Amino acid sequence: MGVIIRLKERLTPVTMVAIVTAISLLGDSMLYIVLPVYWRQIGLDSLWQVGILLSINRFVRLPLNPILGWLYHKMSLRTGLLVAIVLGTLTTIGYGVFKGFIIWLILRIIWGIAWSLLRIGGYFAVINYSDDTNRGYVMGKFNGVSRLGSLVGMLAGGILVPIIGLPTVAIVFGCICAIGIPIIMLFVSKQTTNETSVSPSFKQVSVYLKSAPVLKIIIGGLLISLLYATMSATLSLVIETHYASDISVFGIILGSTALAGAIQAARWLWEPFLAVWIGRMSDGPKGRTPLLFASLMIAAICFALIPWSLPIYIWILIVLFALVTGTAVTTLMDAVASDIGKSSMVIAIMTAYSVATDLGAALGPMISFWVLEATGGIVPVYSISAILFVVTALWLRTLKEMRPTFQKTTSESVESV
Repeated sequence: MGVIIRLKERLTPVTMVAIVTAISLLGDSMLYIVLPVYWRQIGLDSLWQVGILLSINRFVRLPLNPILGWLYHKMSLRTGLLVAIVLGTLTTIGYGVFKGFIIWLILRIIWGIAWSLLRIGGYFAVINYSDDTNRGYVMGKFNGVSRLGSLVGMLAGGILVPIIGLPTVAIVFGCICAIGIPIIMLFVSKQTTNETSVSPSFKQVSVYLKSAPVLKIIIGGLLISLLYATMSATLSLVIETHYASDISVFGIILGSTALAGAIQAARWLWEPFLAVWIGRMSDGPKGRTPLLFASLMIAAICFALIPWSLPIYIWILIVLFALVTGTAVTTLMDAVASDIGKSSMVIAIMTAYSVATDLGAALGPMISFWVLEATGGIVPVYSISAILFVVTALWLRTLKEMRPTFQKTTSESVESV
């Protein structure tokens, strides 16, 4: 009992939400590596069905996010996370039990509900337990810890599925997911998530969401989420296209899914450290925009090179650089959105931003597989992505001048924005 009390004193609500999120991401992250290659194993008939399954969980969140965001002000964080972890456990085990497109479609929809509860709860935890001097650091810590689940899911899934099959791995991941239930009961309080200011009117919310700075962060979040989702969904296909089915890397023979899983999991290995460092840097006097612009431009270069047949070690290095930019861009965009939300309208801004990023992540796999089948090659997918990165970087350059405005904005003065 004494050990539990000491742990509860040291672990913050942000850390606990991040840990629960990490556990819940195991099964979902695995699918992005193995499903584009092992789709026949679960009873699918065509590659386009893979795109639907990797996207539908995000599409369903679009109408649900505003409702779930409102519910978090009526229920405790503990309740929302308990519901999320139960749904996540059931859906992950379901991946190993059921076959067929329709039943998998239902499972992915249910997972979308669970992820919305986890993600919105995480945003509110960061906003409630940070201020203008450390929000980038806290957001970086949350992203870093939570994405450790993606590290395990992608790496273990990519290695184990070719050996013991997708159903067995999914059931094991689902059982691990259930560990989150006692964690929540022990360490997360029953306190509800409260708005940081008076409740704004519909007119105030509408004006605020239509202002140029808010539109920039919402549309920018959508595009960035779409582009990185495209990479996650197609990387194993790039490997399968340009390299042998069994690839020797530093003397280790890896299949395409194992290599894709290992490469993408590397991001979540460095994320707990790099995200915190980037977040702390962005809290400084230069702000977040210079780092954001540089990261997006580097991402454009990397995406332009990824689809080409290059020496394997050079190609892996390029992909790793692209993943580093993913860590930086995600942390910085989340922090900027939190800056804006903290200024006056937490629910409105973070819900709109969450909807936008969910829409982008949903469209990524669908559009990429559609372009892939329409053009017959992977090069157009990444070439278009590189161009969009440049456009987004140029479009978001003016965010630096807008930050002070948001920090001074209150719910009473929103109509002057």
